[in-house]
Amino acid sequence: MQRLAGFVLRHKLLITLLWLAATCAGTFAVTQVTDRLKENFAPPGSAAADANAAIARVYGSGGEDKPLIPVITLPAGQGVDSPQVTAALRKAFDTARERLDARVVSYADTGDPRLVGTDGRTTFGLVFPHERAGAGGGGGEDDEGPDLSGPLGQVLRSALPAGAAVHVTSLDGLEEGAGSEGPSVLVETVIGGVGALVVLAFVFGSFLALVPLAIAVVSILTSFLAVYGITGVTDVNFMVQFVVALIGLGVAVDYSLLVVTRWREERARGHEGDEAVRRAMATAGHAVLFSAAAVAIGLIAMLVMPVEFLRSVAYGGMIIPTVSALATLTLLPVVLATVGPWLDRPRLRKETGPSRAWTAWTRLVIRFRWVAVLVATAALASLAYVALGMNLGEAHSGAMAKSGPAHAGLTALRHGGVPSGVLTPVDVLVPGGTDPARVAAELRALPGVHSVVAPVGDDWRRGGSALVTVLPVGEGGTGAGKDTVKAIRDAVPAGARVGGETAADLDFTDKVYGAFPIMLAVIGLLTFVLLARAFRSLLLPLKAVLLNLLSLAAVLGSTVLVWQQGHGSEQLWGISATGSIAVFVPAMVFAFLYGLSMDYEVFILARMREEYDRTGSTETAVVEGIGRTGRLVTSAALILFLAFASLAAAPMIEVKIFATGLGLGILLDATIIRALLVPAMVSLFGRWNWWLPPWAARLLRVAPSGGRHDRLGLVEAEVEGERAEHGAHRVPLDALPERPPR
Repeated sequence: MQRLAGFVLRHKLLITLLWLAATCAGTFAVTQVTDRLKENFAPPGSAAADANAAIARVYGSGGEDKPLIPVITLPAGQGVDSPQVTAALRKAFDTARERLDARVVSYADTGDPRLVGTDGRTTFGLVFPHERAGAGGGGGEDDEGPDLSGPLGQVLRSALPAGAAVHVTSLDGLEEGAGSEGPSVLVETVIGGVGALVVLAFVFGSFLALVPLAIAVVSILTSFLAVYGITGVTDVNFMVQFVVALIGLGVAVDYSLLVVTRWREERARGHEGDEAVRRAMATAGHAVLFSAAAVAIGLIAMLVMPVEFLRSVAYGGMIIPTVSALATLTLLPVVLATVGPWLDRPRLRKETGPSRAWTAWTRLVIRFRWVAVLVATAALASLAYVALGMNLGEAHSGAMAKSGPAHAGLTALRHGGVPSGVLTPVDVLVPGGTDPARVAAELRALPGVHSVVAPVGDDWRRGGSALVTVLPVGEGGTGAGKDTVKAIRDAVPAGARVGGETAADLDFTDKVYGAFPIMLAVIGLLTFVLLARAFRSLLLPLKAVLLNLLSLAAVLGSTVLVWQQGHGSEQLWGISATGSIAVFVPAMVFAFLYGLSMDYEVFILARMREEYDRTGSTETAVVEGIGRTGRLVTSAALILFLAFASLAAAPMIEVKIFATGLGLGILLDATIIRALLVPAMVSLFGRWNWWLPPWAARLLRVAPSGGRHDRLGLVEAEVEGERAEHGAHRVPLDALPERPPR
């Protein structure tokens, strides 16, 4: 790191020009990259993905695309069994088919009484506009086409008897009506940036608050340039723009905050100019490097998954910490060495030593360390237990729009006695040579099936195949709805393929989470090796990995409480319990939080290791480590939390849930984990924290630590059952036996 700092400081102009060029190019990329992003979620090669692709290719609609559901309520005294009404319904739906270029089915086509409500006056149909085909199968966001709910209602009303009410609903329409359009990525980033500036102004009390934000701007724009380049090679999911902009804001500020804080400490010790920068880089620079590596390791989880959209998000996720670390380690030293002293004014906050508040807090935690460990672990374990009840799937329709046309349609459907499961139909592609009517009859007899439609005609029978649509009782995101899809898959004849979003979600769950335990073990092992080398310890990295996994389980449990069970979603966003969590959310929350939370672990433990090497006292290391990093970690966590709170303003419920998970994770990590469990457990383990035997040191290519092999020559003599006092008695190294500490 010293050599890198030296190189950067000798080539200030070159480094500045390179970053300036990358930033300018990134500014252009930001304006172009959105049009090149895709909305591909289904895992390629899965049975449902293949079925949905075939249905969209042959029939131009259906599969993963949900239909519009027109709900017709006839005037009092009229019923659908009236010949005049049946003729009007047929004319209305035929007109909709022609004018809207859609595939339709209704009571008039099939005579199916299950398409009529229990009141005899309410009926509904299915309308699959061809223009929307492919919206869920990998096209861009614009592939969804225009909203045809309004035109469909107008077409139907013009052909129906006077007094008939028409409401058009759909699951997509309900989700869009669940909130406002939400701010753009740019607006969300600006909001997060303003929040970050307020926090940084409090931390530094000078114009240095602008420096981390400047590094964040450079990092984000350069990352968008890299994403733009990747879009020319492979599909990249639209969520990457949120990841790069908002997570990039938090990570880049975190890294810069660490280095700038250490630079101020060095200046307070009398070092100026390039020397202060070199000293700051020698310590904080290593922490930044290991933090970026920890984030990258966490994102390996998504890179190795057999889901294209997760891999593409992982690309963006790995780009932003890499670019942020590179900017922090190259551009930031130039800024500090040139204009840093001038910006460090008016110095409203001059505190450069350990925070008195955090020092006092840490001593309190050490005093009651057993209580702290037991209480914090019990709280995290309780939340982790809640996560076991997580239900993966689409949000329930009742959690979506509370007003508007789509909500009115859902209300009319329910008042008519029709189950809301018809909003999530299941399409079955029947091969040639198989009678679709017989398949429909067999599926109609399955439990959980409300009705099955298999009309004749070119819209439903093409290319030697036929399309059979199953209307379940339970929505696809519910346990009953998923059981129905599983039963359909077991009942269809050989060669038939089952599509729909619920089937795609089931395949996603099997592919992504089936191998999750193995992947957790691999990622945990890689992190352990990385941190063992960074901290020259076996126990500290083991504790870090286990605490990280426990905190992640607690985050998922918190997400279940807030969204799936609705304890907070109604109050914060006006959205009632969703009943389920989108299938991709746990994987993405894990991948990002695993690395982001390791940032704080590295920041704190690196400083503790440094203080222990300096003093040989575990308690001093804990008190000094937290005292000097507590405010830093809290500020960094607050900045990330504000970025995720801004992301939660996005209109999509899935994005809100994802942002909530990240925000809750940062809060839990910065409070229960880093401010309570870490100091309590490190003080509890004593010298075991710093033990690295010679055989492990040789494997890691670092110096051994602990016992006779400590490179200090002095270690702390701790007496079992007594807490070591500050500046405790130390004994010469040679007086100790050559064995691991007890």
